[in-house]
Amino acid sequence: MPTFGKSRAVVLLSGGMDSSVCAALAVRDYEAAAVHVSYGQRTQERERQSFLAICQRLKIHDRLMVHNEAFRAIGGSALTDESIAVPDAEDIGRDIPVTYVPFRNAHFLAVAVSWAEVLGAEKVYIGAVEADSSGYPDCRPAYYKAFNEVVKTGTRDGRIEILTPLIAMRKAEIVRLGLELGAPFDLTWSCYSREDEACGVCDSCVLRLRAFEAAGVRDPIPYAAKV
Repeated sequence: MPTFGKSRAVVLLSGGMDSSVCAALAVRDYEAAAVHVSYGQRTQERERQSFLAICQRLKIHDRLMVHNEAFRAIGGSALTDESIAVPDAEDIGRDIPVTYVPFRNAHFLAVAVSWAEVLGAEKVYIGAVEADSSGYPDCRPAYYKAFNEVVKTGTRDGRIEILTPLIAMRKAEIVRLGLELGAPFDLTWSCYSREDEACGVCDSCVLRLRAFEAAGVRDPIPYAAKV
């Protein structure tokens, strides 16, 4: 049911730790609608399950699930091309890792902004993080500043704004904020390679485990290994 008196916002919800905190922020401040984009990634079924469970826990009733076939056809990423192995975190150097999906967030934002325009929402949340991250180029503040200019120019009334509330935060700070907001970390999924248990060794798992450790709390999801 609509929350009368609140403006509307759309949140991009992958099912991961950061996006769940964004969803909790959106629910606190707006009448939130959630969009999930599957793109042929290795863990898409598990991420979809997390999306639905998080929406239910946070009482987000307006949901949009989209499947984008383009990324699997394009390839070039270990997340969408099974011929490219997902590296362990310890094997990743300073270059942009092979888990980067080329220009992915632009596609996600396009879907979210389109839906926001239809819903009459003026805010779009995305859980991009620059600090304590894998170094993806589409998680930089300059990227979202530029994208907001595109949205301002290319939408009907130019009022939709993309919000990146976590972008300058450390992962441990995001964990603490999520705990304050009641973000359902137990329902989230961050692993790049497995759907039964989180592998514990990919870059995403390691960043997450370190964040919970630094925050002084236990990560509530199961891991096959912990480095």
